[in-house]
Amino acid sequence: MHRLTRSLITATAAAAALLLSACDTNSSSQSREAETRQSGYDRLVDRQPAGSMAYSPTRETINAWIDTWDEPGKLAFVYIQNGAGYGYFVTVGPPVSYCAMLTPNYEIRTPYQSPVVVPAPGVDGAYYSGGQCNAYYAIDATTGAYLEFTIGANQSFFLYDQPMDLPAFVDATPLGPTRVDDLD
Repeated sequence: MHRLTRSLITATAAAAALLLSACDTNSSSQSREAETRQSGYDRLVDRQPAGSMAYSPTRETINAWIDTWDEPGKLAFVYIQNGAGYGYFVTVGPPVSYCAMLTPNYEIRTPYQSPVVVPAPGVDGAYYSGGQCNAYYAIDATTGAYLEFTIGANQSFFLYDQPMDLPAFVDATPLGPTRVDDLD
């Protein structure tokens, strides 16, 4: 019996050693590939370093957006284009995508000492898939009515902070209660 136990221990140790060596080989080859990848990246960065800018038009445009909409009650003119032509809404502020949230749509939990990202409910207590990014909502400028519209499937919108007199927009049909002519 003692001999059988010793044989089992020896066999188990041999299997564990074989398994560990296989893991070691895998780990070693993965390590070599990671080193190759990193050294290639380092070489490319040395030869082609990222440039830097003295001026950022992107930041300027973001600041212009902030300056434009940082005014309570500012009207937005939302022109919708689809197969039927152009229509428009006049809203208080720009339309908001269903993907915009006031709270994060995820929580970070650490159940087993490793952070795990899990979905979090929205402020209405419901969970959202993130697939609603083409749906927008806004508030009508004169009635305060809530409105929604969806973009895609041959429909797009153009947002301005003032009414447009471009030829395409002149005959645009009001899609909500507020008409541009009512605002004069």
